[in-house]
Amino acid sequence: MYLKSLELSGFKSFAKKAKLDFTSQVTAIVGPNGSGKSNVAEGFRFALGEQRVSAMRGKRTEDLIWNGSHTMGRAGRAKVSLTFDNTPKKGARLLDIDFDEVSVERVVHRDSSTDYLINGSAVRRKDIVELLAGANIGASGHHIISQGETDRILNVTPKERKVMLEEALGLKVFHYKKDESLRKLEKTEVNKGEVEAMRRELKPHLAFLKRQVEKIQKAHEMREELKALYKEYLQHEDFLLAREEKRLKEARTPLQNEYDELEKKHREATEALRRVEGGEDKAEKILAFERELADVRGRKDEISRELGRIEGAIEALKKAHESQKKQEDVGKKVSLTKVEDFVRELQKTFEEVHTASDVGVVQSIIIKAKTYAQGFLDSLRGEEKENVSESLDIEAQQEEKRALEKKFEDITHEEKRIERDYDSLRKEVEADQHSSREAERAVFAITTEQTKLRSKLEHIENETKILQIRREAFNEEKMEAEAFVGHESIVYKQVVDSEYEVNEEEHAKQRKHIERLKIRLEDAGGGSGDEILKEYEDVTERDSFLEHELEDLEKSTASLRDLIAELDDELQTTFKKGIQKINAQFGELFAVMFGGGTAALKVVREEIKKPKDTDIEAALSDDVPEEVEEGEEGVEITLSLPRKKIKGLQMLSGGERALTSIALLFAMSQVNPPPFLVLDETDAALDEANSRRYGDMIERLAQHSQLIVITHNRETMSRAGVLYGVTMGSDGVSQLLSVSFDEGVQFAK
Repeated sequence: MYLKSLELSGFKSFAKKAKLDFTSQVTAIVGPNGSGKSNVAEGFRFALGEQRVSAMRGKRTEDLIWNGSHTMGRAGRAKVSLTFDNTPKKGARLLDIDFDEVSVERVVHRDSSTDYLINGSAVRRKDIVELLAGANIGASGHHIISQGETDRILNVTPKERKVMLEEALGLKVFHYKKDESLRKLEKTEVNKGEVEAMRRELKPHLAFLKRQVEKIQKAHEMREELKALYKEYLQHEDFLLAREEKRLKEARTPLQNEYDELEKKHREATEALRRVEGGEDKAEKILAFERELADVRGRKDEISRELGRIEGAIEALKKAHESQKKQEDVGKKVSLTKVEDFVRELQKTFEEVHTASDVGVVQSIIIKAKTYAQGFLDSLRGEEKENVSESLDIEAQQEEKRALEKKFEDITHEEKRIERDYDSLRKEVEADQHSSREAERAVFAITTEQTKLRSKLEHIENETKILQIRREAFNEEKMEAEAFVGHESIVYKQVVDSEYEVNEEEHAKQRKHIERLKIRLEDAGGGSGDEILKEYEDVTERDSFLEHELEDLEKSTASLRDLIAELDDELQTTFKKGIQKINAQFGELFAVMFGGGTAALKVVREEIKKPKDTDIEAALSDDVPEEVEEGEEGVEITLSLPRKKIKGLQMLSGGERALTSIALLFAMSQVNPPPFLVLDETDAALDEANSRRYGDMIERLAQHSQLIVITHNRETMSRAGVLYGVTMGSDGVSQLLSVSFDEGVQFAK
């Protein structure tokens, strides 16, 4: 025996706690009408998770809770619990839970909230349904047959009858698994659609990021190329600069040494000249006059050059409005005339040099020649600029010319004054002139040589400054290279080999290539693209994850479809075998109940008729031909009674229907016996003879299942081992009394 007890508290008419212990294979519950016997059967339904209040003769959830009487207030909740013996029998437990005793409890409150408990622990209804389904126990079905439901299996449609038979055969768990698989399949299909939608949403963004990453990768390649180019270019440039610096240093040193040596000789020659000329004072004065005269002549030369420039500009402005051809002819003539004048003037000057006997006079003549030559050059430059100076103001130029002429006149007077003073001083030392001429020549020769050396040194100095600018540009280039492609680009090995050669043409091409790469890198964006690469990596991982997720979902879909197909095959196979077994029992029990005859179950498939033409007007016409399709399977009952020509259920009397349904229900119970059966006045319509047959079947069923029989029939009561009597007091509360026939028999023995 598996069922140990049923406890009711606050459930319908059982206001107080009432407990039924099931210690016998057959327990009978008796009592007058309205005492609450059927509430016991409904308590079973309630505890096992029945959701339909109408199946428990109620309209609302509150109808299941004790509603009070004139002596007792109403209850706030209803509680029913079933206790099972779950000790292993034949190596297996009834319920798939690791407890030797299992209590299934349900509590409903007046606010319609419901609690489910297993061994006092809160669970879901789903957990209870799954646990009991494994033991072929459910809230409704073949093992709980309430009053008035005996005939239901005969009245239902073939499809509904098939469902009842499947439940009796223990196939409910397969249906539950199939329904669960279908729900999972539907959810999987939804998830699959969502994943596909997410992949479609990701696709354009992923394509965009891919293009960006390709650009970044291209930029990275260019950056690596630029890095390699920079290393080689900077190495070569550094070598060229160092070599040039070394060359200038080597060229400057001997010149500077020679210049320093001449400076020393110049001081010695000057000192000798002073001594020859009679003292330091005269020498200092002469030198002062020379310096002052040189300064005045220099300023005079500047004014002369400026005058030449202005005269050329004025001449160009005057001739700007003449025709181009005339300008060219005149220009050529003027230039030729000036050249002839210049040559005659130079010849005259050279003649003065030949006749001059004084170094100072020679220097003066040379300075004068330089000044005239500079003026001539300036005038020629003015002529070259004639065509671009047409917009100058002639009056302003003439005003400036007059000012410069005034300055030239003043400085000429000053020059003459200094020359007079200088000549006066020279006359004072004419007596010593002859003896000092050699010394003067020496000083002049040294000065001339110093001038040449100074010119060379200045040229080297200019080259050095240019080289310094190149070195600064090189340092800036290194900083730019580091900013563009990192510090690694400026780390190179310096070349010190004097025989190392750099192809400067290739070096220049390399420079141009670097500039082009820099421009392309700037166009591609100066950033490293780490954020885009990270986002691309994340989106790619997301897409890959979704792809794997989609593959998993497709596998799950295929697996679920295979499982559903397997369950369908299992259901079909088990159902066919079960129908054969039920038919064998059904035919046997039917013959016992009716004293002969035959009865069987037949699997049929519904026919669905629909118009062939889908046109609306044609579908509304009565003459439209119909197309027949096969629908879902169902089960029909075929029978024949002894001594009667009855072939259908609709021709049976009430008693015959009761006997037929009882025979079928008992046959279903024997094929896959449930742990217990609850029969609520299923024998009410039987006469005395059939009651005995019913009692015999009760004993037969009791060999396989515990029976809880609610009855008024004495014959049925006589087959019970324990008898519970249900009475109802004046307060409307159902109470229990019990009698154990099994204990009485033992006591009588």
